[in-house]
Amino acid sequence: MTIQTVGIIGAGTMGNGIAQACAVAGVNVVMVDIAQAAVDKGIATVAGSLDRLIKKDKLTAAQKEAALALIKGSTSYDDLKSAQLVIEAATENYELKLKILKQLDAMLPPEVIVASNTSSISITQLAAATSRPDRFIGMHFFNPVPMMALVEIIRGYLTSDATHDTVKALSERLGKSPITVKNAPGFVVNRILVPMINEAFFVLAEGLATAEDIDAGMKLGCNQPIGPLALADMIGLDVCLAVMEVYLEQFGDSKYRPCPLLKEMVAAGQLGRKTGRGVYTY
Repeated sequence: MTIQTVGIIGAGTMGNGIAQACAVAGVNVVMVDIAQAAVDKGIATVAGSLDRLIKKDKLTAAQKEAALALIKGSTSYDDLKSAQLVIEAATENYELKLKILKQLDAMLPPEVIVASNTSSISITQLAAATSRPDRFIGMHFFNPVPMMALVEIIRGYLTSDATHDTVKALSERLGKSPITVKNAPGFVVNRILVPMINEAFFVLAEGLATAEDIDAGMKLGCNQPIGPLALADMIGLDVCLAVMEVYLEQFGDSKYRPCPLLKEMVAAGQLGRKTGRGVYTY
C-alpha cells in the first residue's frame, strides 16, 4: 500500500513537526486537534519553520506554499477517513492515548494503519485496545522532527510485515533513516540515553567532577553535540526521572534506580530549562 494521505492526531510540537515533514515530502496531511486555536497554532508553527528554511536557502517560497497547501487542519475525526495511515501524536499519557485510539479504531476503515508516536508506552498494549493489532505500529519521531533523521519503527507483538514495510517506506520517503525495534520499555534510543543521563547525575552527586567538566568530557571524548546534564535540562529532569522509574518498575533491575540527586532536584522543582533552573541556570 502506498500512503497518499497521513492523518495526525495532535497539532503540538511533535504533531506539527510530523505534518511539516510529510508536507515537504509531497504527502497530504490532515492534522486534527480538539480546539481550532490549537490547529491554527500548529499550522502557524509549520509556516514559521518553513520561513526559517527559506532564509537558510534550503527551501523556496514556492515550495513553502506547496507544502502548506497539502496540510488541512481540522477539529473533526471524520476528516481522517481519507487517510491510509493515522499517527497519534498526543501527550505522553496512557489513558489519553487509549481513549483516542479506541475512538479512531471505531471510525476508521479496517485497512487503515494506525501508528503511535509514543516514546515510552508499550505498542503491544496500545495495539490490544484496537481491532487491528496487525495494522498497529510505533513511529517514534525525534524532536525537532524536521531536523532529526531518526524514526524508531516499533513492532508490536502482532504487527504484520506488510504494516512494517509500508511505514518504513513512508519514513524513507520523508527523508528519514528508520531503525526497526522490537517492543520493550524505552525502545532503543531512550533505553540507552536516559540511563546514561542518570549515570551522569551519579557522577555529579559523587563529586567526581563539576557539571561543566562532565558535559565537556562527554562532548569532547564521545563526540556528543551536547553533554548529558545539559541534555537533561533540555528534556526536563521530571521526564528523565519518570522514564527511569518506568524502567525500574518494568525491568525489575536495580541498575535502573534513579539517582537520589535527580529525585531531590525534581522534588525541589528544579526541572531544567522550563523552570529556569536545573543542573544549570537559564
